[in-house]
Amino acid sequence: MPMADDLAQPRLILWDIDHTLIETRGLGSQLARAAFAQITGQHFDELAEATGKTEPVIVAETLRLHGIEPTESHQQQYAQALPEQYRRHANQLRARGRELPGAREALDALAKIPGVVQTVLTGNYRAVAAVKLDTFDLNQHIDLDIGAYAEDGTDRATIVPVAQRRASTKYHHQFSHNNTIIIGDTTHDIAAAHHGGAAIVAVATGRDSANDLRNAGAEIVLADLTNPAGLQAALMCHFAERVEGGGCTVRQLHPPERPARP
Repeated sequence: MPMADDLAQPRLILWDIDHTLIETRGLGSQLARAAFAQITGQHFDELAEATGKTEPVIVAETLRLHGIEPTESHQQQYAQALPEQYRRHANQLRARGRELPGAREALDALAKIPGVVQTVLTGNYRAVAAVKLDTFDLNQHIDLDIGAYAEDGTDRATIVPVAQRRASTKYHHQFSHNNTIIIGDTTHDIAAAHHGGAAIVAVATGRDSANDLRNAGAEIVLADLTNPAGLQAALMCHFAERVEGGGCTVRQLHPPERPARP
């Protein structure tokens, strides 16, 4: 990770994790059910839709699906139970889940851009985010200390400034909408960027199609992360337009359209 003195042109990259860098391939839902069983004594077949939401919202919505009014005690117990499930099942996550194609190379490529600081903006608890990245050895260029997590707020847009403040404090440079980019796979990531004060690079590796992402207003749309040089060039191009007012003309990289995932 860069040192503060290296940040002549500070740039903050906020990575989404699930379906952008990694997939749990169903294990995440299994561990969530185990955590709910631990805190309620009940088995939940149905979980609230998790895409784009933070854990406190998922907890509240799931409990209400089963006729339980969520309390602060539920939230606190679940915030302990779910990370413990991930720690206990890290080997299973490694065997069953996967890092997405190009994720490692993309992290490496962005680390080579002068002034770039990489962290995460995620609905996961910090401890769960750490297990996911550690399990697939994707943590080398990620500074978890400056990330924003489920503990920081119930809406992704409201936690973008949290990451910016943490990065500004640690690296002694101001991070704002001019030099912050979110990389994520959903329209929720796009909304977080637009309402939270960041730019967005969308990757069509999740349920939302490339057209969905473009229609939601993504500045840059990529099919996936398998072209790290292209991602690096797109980010540099975008920063030139946003910060320096340069003559860069590439605004969107359009992948072939594909059906949305069921």
